[in-house]
Amino acid sequence: MLFSEDVFKRRSEFGGSIELICGSMFSGKTEELIRRLRRAQIAKLNVEIFKPRTDVRYDENAVVSHDLNSIQSTPVDNSSSILLLGGNTQVVGIDEAQFFDEGLPDVCNILANKGVRVIVAGLDMDFSGKPFGPMPAMMSIAESVTKVHAVCVKCGNPAQYSYRLVPNGSQILVGEKETYEPRCRICYNLL
Repeated sequence: MLFSEDVFKRRSEFGGSIELICGSMFSGKTEELIRRLRRAQIAKLNVEIFKPRTDVRYDENAVVSHDLNSIQSTPVDNSSSILLLGGNTQVVGIDEAQFFDEGLPDVCNILANKGVRVIVAGLDMDFSGKPFGPMPAMMSIAESVTKVHAVCVKCGNPAQYSYRLVPNGSQILVGEKETYEPRCRICYNLL
């Protein structure tokens, strides 16, 4: 326990950090988020995990990967709720960041400036290949950005696009394999 407290004290003295994990659907973003958060828990750090209340695909109170690995989380309505609930936390995890409001980068900066390690995962692009929600701003303020890729279901190459299979023009359409599939640039553009 002394080691963990010492690490937190040093991190607080020098400021926290923002780590961003981004990519397409089925690229392993949530899996990587869970892996990093579990390691923080193993180190006996105080960890809080948040997700948008609208994401209830697998579980209302857990972040769940497509491989069904999960970690308990707190669903919130907006990014400012994270500040209210993140109290004396050493590590904050945030999943599905693209669904949060434009205040998310400010919230993450406030936490990092207080010495908190903030780990954020989300889609970098929507189904039309456009930057998604607060993700571009998150990329610009993060100390580290990890871009993960899925496997294109058409050709097997690395995929960075989330191709929507159902006709729906809304930017936000929560779904799974029946709604989206990962595609590389070439296969995404072959409509």
